[in-house]
Amino acid sequence: MNFKPNPTPDSDGFKIDETFVLSEEHVEVTEKRSVSKDVIEWLEVISTAVIAVVIIFCFIFRVATIDGNSMRNTLYGKNKDGEIADKVIITNLGYTPEQGDIVVISRNVENSVEGQQMSEGPIIKRVIAVGGQTVNIDFESGTVYVDGVALKEDYISTPTTRSGDVEFPIFVPEGYIFVLGDNRSDSLDSRYSQIGENGLVDTRYILGHAIFRIFPFNRIGRLDNK
Repeated sequence: MNFKPNPTPDSDGFKIDETFVLSEEHVEVTEKRSVSKDVIEWLEVISTAVIAVVIIFCFIFRVATIDGNSMRNTLYGKNKDGEIADKVIITNLGYTPEQGDIVVISRNVENSVEGQQMSEGPIIKRVIAVGGQTVNIDFESGTVYVDGVALKEDYISTPTTRSGDVEFPIFVPEGYIFVLGDNRSDSLDSRYSQIGENGLVDTRYILGHAIFRIFPFNRIGRLDNK
């Protein structure tokens, strides 16, 4: 009688399917590649977003830190008591100044960084009149008139009772603006001939229109320019 030898069993009683093992390894490699691809895509998105933010804040928006007290109580600069200064976003993209706007103005003709270092720094003021308008101030009552109409200035912290060396009434030619600080008792502005040309500011020297306060966080929000 002939007996056929029993086949040698595998260690656990069944044969290992090598094809299945290779398939698992393939899935693992594929998953790793998928994760790596997702990470690369996320990094590309983040990099693009960072570059976009840098471009926006270099060419469209800028951040300005308020210095001094001339715009109180609308904007606060850091004072001797260590109060934190306001930071605002300004833009000059397609901007045409309008009455009531808050603007940052360069004090040097070239509007260059080097020029600002050699001269006095930028100032922030409110536009009271634009080209073609006439400004007059009654320093007794502290009332400002534009084209004979008294302005309703709810934004000022002190009335306009302090005069400078500019004579009124004053006509604002095209291409210029007349500006005042909201804190009229402590503001170097268009009442003084040392600002611009006899107090009038060439619109080419406007660095930007202040549109939004981003700091401090308890005062964050859009600036009411009117």
